[in-house]
Amino acid sequence: MDRKRSLDLSSDLSRFPPMKIAQIAPLYESVPPRHYGGTERVVSYLTEALVDQGHQVTLFASGDSVTRAKLVPACARSLRTFEGCVDPLAYFSILMDKVLSRSSEFDILHFHIDHLHFPFTKNLALPGVTTLHGRLDLSDLQPLYRHFRNIPVISISRAQRKPIPFANWVGNVYHGLPRDLHIGQLQERGDSYVAFLGRISPEKRPDRAIRIAQKAGVQIRIAAKIDAVDRLYFEREIRPLLALPHVEFLGEIDETQKGEFLKNARAFLFPIDWPEPFGLVTIEAMSCGTPTIAFRCGSVPEIIEDGISGFIVESEKQAVEALKQCRNFDRRACRAEFEKRFTADRMASDYVKIYRSTIDEEQPPLAEALLQAGSSLPR
Repeated sequence: MDRKRSLDLSSDLSRFPPMKIAQIAPLYESVPPRHYGGTERVVSYLTEALVDQGHQVTLFASGDSVTRAKLVPACARSLRTFEGCVDPLAYFSILMDKVLSRSSEFDILHFHIDHLHFPFTKNLALPGVTTLHGRLDLSDLQPLYRHFRNIPVISISRAQRKPIPFANWVGNVYHGLPRDLHIGQLQERGDSYVAFLGRISPEKRPDRAIRIAQKAGVQIRIAAKIDAVDRLYFEREIRPLLALPHVEFLGEIDETQKGEFLKNARAFLFPIDWPEPFGLVTIEAMSCGTPTIAFRCGSVPEIIEDGISGFIVESEKQAVEALKQCRNFDRRACRAEFEKRFTADRMASDYVKIYRSTIDEEQPPLAEALLQAGSSLPR
């Protein structure tokens, strides 16, 4: 099918009947998470948006998940909160068995659990797609994706694809948030704080954020989770910095607190030092009308529109200068950029295009062609 014909079909997609869709989530956090948890949060937003669009959705997740879809639990509660959990793989085996035993009930299986299911979907020829949520530049992934190069996979940014361009990419879908999840603070907050939100880890560079705030002469508030693997880094590198007078450490916050935290900030600092696949918190800040000051890594140039939704920088000095520009920042334009590109409804519609293309063997290029013409791609 040529490109013109595939694009002409875009107007017909809404006339298809509702689909029976299975969403298969990781089990480490509930869906949505109570606190930190990017993948599970995206799965929640996608699931609820698909329900709103009239599809029949079944969510395979932890038993403490909350959804308007039909919930099929693979464990009683999220593994992060399950103190008796020693071997998480045991519960993922239960998850896969429940999915496989009911796979004939669905038009499409949408996996969010990395590559655990690849041997099953390949050998059983199940109609499925997989969104890859993590970094793909690890050396062990090269032989994996070469071996399973026919498995349909979806990226969350074009930058994410670079380490494995040979994979069977069937679409690129940027994350989205519910349109009314956060109400922006559309007036400049004067001398208010700058925000750092997410996870304390070397690649997120909270040390860099603290220095930027110090050089700019503003307070920084840090709301972040500390994973066990990052505890030593926190104790050695970050805890001493928390004693500085311009630093306030809040710890991990929930979704309600997150909205207030971001919308009242002068800017959100995203001084990453790794190939970030997406960066959900950047569009959370955008939805609040709060500009993001982000280092040019990974997906940042695709997500942040420089001067509109934030500033892309390449040094701490540039970040300090960008903070000065935030005093006259158009927060309404920032919010408008979110509404144009990063809503959950847009995300769900993009995925449905891919679902329909995947189950239509005669027209496999349809989803990618439509997405190339859509608003979800970088400009």
